[in-house]
Amino acid sequence: MNETSPTLQLRGVSKAFGSVQALQDVDFEVRDGEVMALVGDNGAGKSTLIKSIAGIHPFDSGEVLFDGKPVQIHGPKDAARLGIEVVYQDLALCDNLDVVQNMYLGREAHDVIFRLKETEMERRTAETLQTLAVTTIRSTRQTVATLSGGQRQSVAVARAVMWNSRVVILDEPTAALGVAQTRQVLDLVKRLGQQGLAVVLISHNLYDVFEVADRITVLRLGRVVGVFETAQTNQQEIVSAITAGKATKISGPGDAGVEA
Repeated sequence: MNETSPTLQLRGVSKAFGSVQALQDVDFEVRDGEVMALVGDNGAGKSTLIKSIAGIHPFDSGEVLFDGKPVQIHGPKDAARLGIEVVYQDLALCDNLDVVQNMYLGREAHDVIFRLKETEMERRTAETLQTLAVTTIRSTRQTVATLSGGQRQSVAVARAVMWNSRVVILDEPTAALGVAQTRQVLDLVKRLGQQGLAVVLISHNLYDVFEVADRITVLRLGRVVGVFETAQTNQQEIVSAITAGKATKISGPGDAGVEA
């Protein structure tokens, strides 16, 4: 894992919706080549955090840094320009369109007279899937409606990484998948990190988290209660942090963890 400055870093960010304080003084970071899991019970603030990073609900206060430099994310276009892509749980795929059309949805390649560059789009789609070692999709011209849950998740992830992405955020990518399909998706998550991307994995499944994550950030009631090196913690400690907020261990890359 890269031990240089974080790719994406949040310092003391907060977000409120009226009288509801969804996030309070949250510090969060993820580095190139790292899979950082973000876990917490329902209402912990996970969705608010990733939507704020994506520019959907800009933070009320705090600082966002990208490659160590302060940046402003006022909307989704700002996040996209930085190379931040989010794969939401609903995947936002169009069942009636094929794989290529979904990969390029809203970003279609045109020539000077606005004809679609079908060959170029097919080539880049196939190359991206090959780079991610996605081998279960028979044809890039299959409609998404014909794909399994694992294949659909692979298309959504491939779409996220095709656009010069630096940070990929995955929201519950294995939810409602069978055993074999979950295995495919977890392997894909590992490959994203191995290819040098900064990956944020939001999941309720701690088995999945412990299999692929390098570190784990625990949110509880809108606050970070602990950051753990996966290799130096266990599920019981993470569950305790999620449910009781008792954890105070803050770990950095290569650190054994210190009591905060």
